[in-house]
Amino acid sequence: MKRTGLLNRRPGYYSAKVGGNLLLLAAGWVTFALIGRSWWQLLIAAFLAVMFTQTAFIGHDAGHHQISGSKRVNNLLGRLHGNLLIGLSYGWWISKHNRHHAHPNQVDRDPDIAGGAIAFTEDHARARGRPGAWLVRHQAWLFFPMLLLEGLNLHVAGVRALLARTGASRTVRLAETGLLTAHIGGYLTALFWVLSPAQAVCFFLIQQGLFGLYMGCSFAPNHKGMPILAKDDKIDYLSRQVLTARNIRGARLTDFALGGLNYQIEHHLFPSMPRPNLRRAQTLVRAFCAQHGVPYHETGLLHSYAQVLRHLHEVGGPLRPELEY
Repeated sequence: MKRTGLLNRRPGYYSAKVGGNLLLLAAGWVTFALIGRSWWQLLIAAFLAVMFTQTAFIGHDAGHHQISGSKRVNNLLGRLHGNLLIGLSYGWWISKHNRHHAHPNQVDRDPDIAGGAIAFTEDHARARGRPGAWLVRHQAWLFFPMLLLEGLNLHVAGVRALLARTGASRTVRLAETGLLTAHIGGYLTALFWVLSPAQAVCFFLIQQGLFGLYMGCSFAPNHKGMPILAKDDKIDYLSRQVLTARNIRGARLTDFALGGLNYQIEHHLFPSMPRPNLRRAQTLVRAFCAQHGVPYHETGLLHSYAQVLRHLHEVGGPLRPELEY
């Protein structure tokens, strides 16, 4: 990878990417202001949901130090794109995401499969009370509708982490809190200043709902439904990162739509590799895995969702009536 230069930064790509994304995001808000009090604003809500997710992808790249060789620059870009532009706590997400990368799909170590609304292991399913058990029994059917709440969940989790005052220094917490407050205040003021109360509420629900759905549909195919490791499993780095990840086949449009997350295996092996280099790295990684007998999983996007839903259905199986199971 070093000899081919695939680990080198891509300042030209990211300058164009960040600049173009900011222009489109600004264009969305300018159009919002120009249209004024109208139900046509619901189309702008859908557009901004897409742009919020694309902005989150840039924050993700910054969090992995893919954009700049300077940690300070990456963190600044991450906080501006996360806290200020879309209202997600960058510091909270970095802490959570780093633990995921260190132990993907490992029970009690990967926060992405920890107990929550969705149960990803049968042990988590059996530990549910009656309301939670009903949810787990039907979670495969409810998965995509529940993603409509994922945007709100991310906002709330970030705010709770900042209020807990743990982890980051006081200066960083104040900076993140200020940026997050500016986003929330500006976002809600814009909605209720320009729109009628009913339009503002509908705009909020559609924009945040589609934002959560898009985010969830981008991240879910990466690991859900892939092998889950027990807490005490000992496994080498290559196998741990490759066996628990799933790549998504596709062309440039897929790369754009999924923010490069469709090369999940390469991303987990080389998390600081710039996004545009992952496509070229795939050829080398796939050949290396074949040479060493390490299974390399790649599938189409729709098939990946089918695998995710099948896994969720199987996890809820022990809680369903015997005849249904």
